[in-house]
Amino acid sequence: MTIRSQRRGLSLLLATMTLTLGLTSTITPASAADSATAATAATGKPTVVLVHGVFADSSGWNATITALQKAGFPVIAAANPLRDLAGDAAYVSSIIDTIPGPVIMVGHSYGGAAITNAARGHDNVKALVYVAAFAPDEGETPLELAGKFPGSKLPPALVARPHPGGTDGYIDPAKFREVFAADLPASQTRLMAATQRPGSVEGLSGHSGVPAWKSVPSWFVIPTADNVIPPAVQRFMAKRAGGKIKEVPGASHVVMMSRPDTVVRHILAAYAATR
Repeated sequence: MTIRSQRRGLSLLLATMTLTLGLTSTITPASAADSATAATAATGKPTVVLVHGVFADSSGWNATITALQKAGFPVIAAANPLRDLAGDAAYVSSIIDTIPGPVIMVGHSYGGAAITNAARGHDNVKALVYVAAFAPDEGETPLELAGKFPGSKLPPALVARPHPGGTDGYIDPAKFREVFAADLPASQTRLMAATQRPGSVEGLSGHSGVPAWKSVPSWFVIPTADNVIPPAVQRFMAKRAGGKIKEVPGASHVVMMSRPDTVVRHILAAYAATR
């Protein structure tokens, strides 16, 4: 290849990059939220915002998303940062800021603590649905609530991994299925254990602010075989919030994966009661 042809190739590459960057800079932010808003306008149904918890990601909502979309609901599954409660709640709140229509917020596990704070100040949030989730009161922490009643198998299964910004907690892969997802196939939980997103110890120790459940109606899905957040803790939080409770006998902490139909029915019940 001659120097001239090399220069010509480089010029073409730079021109292509310039064009690409120029086009990228014109893309409107929050396209997912814009799509959800358009879908709301077309269907008249609220946007369902799903927030995952620690040791998981948004893929845990896949069956829920499929059913809700089939029923005509626009859905956004937020990527919870899992760094600190105040920051995580602010991130989820920023998503709600981009949705002008009505919203139903659904939180799993630590995601419940996030929606408890993120929904605050948003008049368009019509319902809160807690799925095997924390619903802290002001000043409480998820870690504090998890130990309020006996039954959690999580503490002895945690593996701490320090990093420059703090310490992350993982579930020991050998104990992952028993603790987190005992009613899912072992082949599936091995993958979940390998791909788990760690929770920041600092985040789980974060103090909650004024809870949105004091002003927004709430629904609770409580799996009776939850080995992460004891059912007794979930019942305590649900009754305190005045929430409507659905217990799921024999279901594990990831009830939205093992019993997605039950979770979807509870979300639909929240929609029917607040439409």
